[in-house]
Amino acid sequence: MQARHAIIRENGGPDVIQWEDVTLADPGEGEVRMRNTAVGLNMIDTYHRKGVYPVELPSGLGLEAAGVVEAVGAGVTNLKEGDRVVTFGPMLGAYSTARNMPADRLFPLPDGVADDVAAAAFLKGCTTEFLVERCGKVESGWPVLVHAAAGGTGQLLCQWLKHIGAEVIGTTSSAEKAEKAKAAGADHVILYTEEEVAPKVREITGGKGVRVVFDGVGKDTWEASLDSLGPRGLQISFGNASAPVGDTNLAILAQKGSLFTTRPTLFDYYSEAADAQAGAARLFSLLADGVLTVEIGQRYALEEAAQAHIDLEGRKTFGSTVLIP
Repeated sequence: MQARHAIIRENGGPDVIQWEDVTLADPGEGEVRMRNTAVGLNMIDTYHRKGVYPVELPSGLGLEAAGVVEAVGAGVTNLKEGDRVVTFGPMLGAYSTARNMPADRLFPLPDGVADDVAAAAFLKGCTTEFLVERCGKVESGWPVLVHAAAGGTGQLLCQWLKHIGAEVIGTTSSAEKAEKAKAAGADHVILYTEEEVAPKVREITGGKGVRVVFDGVGKDTWEASLDSLGPRGLQISFGNASAPVGDTNLAILAQKGSLFTTRPTLFDYYSEAADAQAGAARLFSLLADGVLTVEIGQRYALEEAAQAHIDLEGRKTFGSTVLIP
């Protein structure tokens, strides 16, 4: 079978993304052939492309996709031809029309979740699940801060946190994005382009600060995140949208109130099959119940991935983005 996929042979800007035709062999032991119907765009894709997260080159690109099983290899008993499935990796190569995948890295899609919604929400949604429920262990009534609250992950964080009863403070760059964050459940929104974040957080919380900060921005928000936390608060740095944080003096954590900080990844929290299945089931249940809604702000043709990267890194996108083969 012929398929088309993205490949990077060097690290760099969006222009390093190239496209080529490949011939797929029959699925091997424990594999299935997955035809992609929608591919998710995530900030981590740009980290792989730039080399912020090093990958062996040449490499495919993309982690997240939804699609249909078209062929099943020997030994696969949990999936059959025609099943709808979704994946968040960890192997790269989702920017493709089809590929062979280990069956144990695929999750069956419930009838109530559309392919494009799954591709837009699965990696971000499972990330949200582990950040809120297993990393942050947020409880009802806690004040929390969400940076980039109008983005794909940001909106899911606001919705999830509001659902469990947290007081959600979000940051955005514009009034338009502030409205999106509020619609997702943010109780307060700070326009970081107009006012300093940490002093406003202190004002909102009566000087106490927040219990947890969810920070996918990185270097640009590091200091504001720490200054927004109350004593023994937790700073969760889960992304580098601006740049990696770099070297930091751990004594700062003591000086600012015996703070905690962590740099978690989805794959460490989903390394065990039982944890992964439980997290995915929790996400699918909230999607099916309407607790979580996914805004697909942009759709691009698959081979327009370079432009999608430009727009994502330029902060011109809102909600989630999907690439359509």
